[in-house]
Amino acid sequence: MKLLEGKTVIITGASRGIGKGIAEVFAKHGANVAFTYSASAESAQALENELNKLGVKAKGYQSNAADFNEAQTFVDAVLAEFGTVDVLINNAGITKDNLLMRMSEADFDKVIEVNLKSVFNMTKAIQKTFLKQRSGSHHQYEFCCWRKRKCRTNELCGFKSGVIGFTKSVALELGSRNIRCNAIAPGFIETEMTAKLNADVVQGWAEAIPLKRGGSVEDVANACLFLASDMSAYITGQVLNVDGGMLT
Repeated sequence: MKLLEGKTVIITGASRGIGKGIAEVFAKHGANVAFTYSASAESAQALENELNKLGVKAKGYQSNAADFNEAQTFVDAVLAEFGTVDVLINNAGITKDNLLMRMSEADFDKVIEVNLKSVFNMTKAIQKTFLKQRSGSHHQYEFCCWRKRKCRTNELCGFKSGVIGFTKSVALELGSRNIRCNAIAPGFIETEMTAKLNADVVQGWAEAIPLKRGGSVEDVANACLFLASDMSAYITGQVLNVDGGMLT
């Protein structure tokens, strides 16, 4: 059974990592996929080719979701190419991890711009289409802290809280038009980035997780699939933790 047969989804930042995993799972369930990438043109083309071989329509666009005008231009291009959009996945994000005393204004601003403002930009750009259709599903990402540590001001106190608040606000504002909005909070997910970490560090994290392992990209993608499908038709304004019980 293909849960997204004939649907069209936008995924930002999908040339690698979690975004790529979501694109692959969605395509296997029949979704047409329009995705953005920043600089990895070769990886983006490879993903586009891979998805098209699954019998769906897929296309990558080099676009910066943190730029308001670029976000609108990208959405307009997708609508012209695909005809419609049913699901938006705000996946693009960066990390500039540091304590407040060591954090520069530029780093703080960049994280907020890419990880929070891009969510506003993309949601704003697609909102009119969803309202006309009286349907649609938004999914934002609120990346939870992987380590047992004090809060990073530009992470939890900055964009994470902002994304959660924005998610709930959109869910409240657009729910009467059959538009749902939820956030997903991944825990320690094994990606290309975590593969570069010291094995002892990874083992330490795994031991602190009740399920005793890091999550896979597919674990997050499957949660996205559930929220994007009609199986979650009565769920909106929620934050789904995909963390192996890490925050229990």
